[in-house]
Amino acid sequence: MTGKTARQCSSWILLSLLAIDLALTAGCSGKATTARYSAPDTGSTCYAKALPTVGEGGLAWADTLDMARQKSLDNCIHYAGRSGGTPNTCHVVMSECKH
Repeated sequence: MTGKTARQCSSWILLSLLAIDLALTAGCSGKATTARYSAPDTGSTCYAKALPTVGEGGLAWADTLDMARQKSLDNCIHYAGRSGGTPNTCHVVMSECKH
């Protein structure tokens, strides 16, 4: 009779572990992800992208082309410095206003 009791006990443990695993997985699946680059603000029609020689660059949206270019350079310097790149080599490689 102990063999039957041991199998019943292990079945309950297995089902309990499965239920806990599913509960933890369901709890983690609802977490929001963080985007590296933010979406444009409402009304921002111009964007610019700046890149360094080495490291990560920067993308920015703004109301005017000059503002987008400056913000992308600032972002490039920030991200290139954090990624071990060369912030002093940042330059705008693309800029455009959408109509």
